[in-house]
Amino acid sequence: MAAQTQPQFLALQPAASELFGPQPKLDVLHSMPIPFAHEAGVYIPEDDALFVTSNRFTDPKTNEEKIIITRLLLPKDGTSLKVENINTENVPMANGGIRYTSNGYDGILFCAQGDKTVNGGISIMKTKAPYESTLLLSSFQDRPFNSPNDVVTYSDGSIWFTDPIYGFEQGIRPKPRLPNQVYRFDPSNNSTRAVADGFGRPNGLSFSPDMKTLYVSDTEWIHGDGSTDDTRASHIYAFDVAERSGGLFLENRRLFAMADNGIPDGIKCDVHGNVYSGCGDGINIWSPKGDLVGKILIPGGAANFCFGRDGLMFILAEKELYQAQLASSTKGALLEI
Repeated sequence: MAAQTQPQFLALQPAASELFGPQPKLDVLHSMPIPFAHEAGVYIPEDDALFVTSNRFTDPKTNEEKIIITRLLLPKDGTSLKVENINTENVPMANGGIRYTSNGYDGILFCAQGDKTVNGGISIMKTKAPYESTLLLSSFQDRPFNSPNDVVTYSDGSIWFTDPIYGFEQGIRPKPRLPNQVYRFDPSNNSTRAVADGFGRPNGLSFSPDMKTLYVSDTEWIHGDGSTDDTRASHIYAFDVAERSGGLFLENRRLFAMADNGIPDGIKCDVHGNVYSGCGDGINIWSPKGDLVGKILIPGGAANFCFGRDGLMFILAEKELYQAQLASSTKGALLEI
């Protein structure tokens, strides 16, 4: 594990220094010649294991584009890092992910983007070999999803996810038949609703610790063909989660933050309500009131990340996976450990 003097921890406000702690540290945990550490970032505490999904890359054996899921068993008590590439059938072109233990399931929810011949959707995969997986849903109103990107869960067990048209722009999916939207899927009654629209490219999403706010990033600044436009959104929006007529709705859409470098890709909150996102220069951190308070600078930026245990953060930077040690009181809202 190689220690880094750069990237560095940048505190723009005193609140960030408290989150970083007196001696923050950043290491390269693992590197590969392919972009193996792109999305998901799902930490399984009972196994001390981390699951990540790759970016698209060309398989030298088949000359076809593919995405792989990697499981990393973290080193402890003098043991070395163990890395395993996972083959599972029902997660075509995996992207975002989250642990799910509701409605009789126990596994990892993955956004399956799909390809030219197989529809994507939301899949669940068991966390232990042989990593059996099931595609839970793949369409809305009899129209296939575009290319689901990221997924979170609500306290009632419902599953919320974004579905931009990036897959079509990247040449891996057919022409879209649905708008760029956010959906809510309830496995308890197998119902799916569109809950938010009006995005250029909806991407990352995260609930606040009290589940009263949903943050959604719009990353239209960059399109799937790689083109960028500074007049397009590179924003995080906030919505109030409100109950109406026994159902959950998103209300009071408002601009929460704008990334000053690249796009705000994956989003997560800590237990204090701060909002973190993988951006063009690394991990950006905003206070609950929308102030940019600090950054963890990563060469080339970061697409996604996740919290581990006791202030650990795993940062996904394509060919490098970083491990950041923050203050032990800095805990992710998902696991609270």
